[in-house]
Amino acid sequence: MTACLIVAAGPCSMPRSKSSQRWLKEHFADPFVQRAQAEGLRSRAAYKLEELIARDRILKPGMVVVDLGAAPGGWSQMVRKELGDRGTVIALDILGMPAIPGVLVLEGDFREQHVADALHDALEGVAVDLVLSDIAPNMSGVASVDQARSMELVELARDFATQHLAYGGTFLTKVFQGAGFDSFIKDLRVRFSKVTMRKPKASRARSAEVYALCTGFRGAGGNKAGQENTTGSAR
Repeated sequence: MTACLIVAAGPCSMPRSKSSQRWLKEHFADPFVQRAQAEGLRSRAAYKLEELIARDRILKPGMVVVDLGAAPGGWSQMVRKELGDRGTVIALDILGMPAIPGVLVLEGDFREQHVADALHDALEGVAVDLVLSDIAPNMSGVASVDQARSMELVELARDFATQHLAYGGTFLTKVFQGAGFDSFIKDLRVRFSKVTMRKPKASRARSAEVYALCTGFRGAGGNKAGQENTTGSAR
């Protein structure tokens, strides 16, 4: 799930580099990619969430769930499947995507007023139980630039969660290990009663991505006194 548009190569595009050819070969040989295609899921990332749902029981019947950076929609598909007919699933992204049965899709930057207004109307005054974020920037290949961009996005997702979560709610976000990671996790532990790091099997081993599962939202003010009661054991 990315925050920016990636334009697919067309017939007049430059030939693919050897590195991109290797990536494509590896991508389509990936068992999670093959499984997603066979099961009609929009992305292999759905299996990361599936594992966390099974392990940590983050979904409950009737929940209100917001999926940030939802395109192409694999996480929203998985949530809707797990919740069945009960609960509300709202997918937000600046990219358009095909409709998902049982999911309200809002297109646009969640920082923009018209998107915030549409979300407000959809929620009808009800607080959000779970905010999901699998947002990542398009990678430039320059590590320091990519890390800065990824931290900016994850901080925006955290701020969104702080604004919309119900007291005691849950925030699950992808975050890349590197500059700014430790201070970000420290901040999450002020805002939530428990923060646990996860590395799902569907995450590629070489990737610096991990997932911060934050439960027990303390409210917009946080609670520094509760910081000692958090955990952060990575898998």
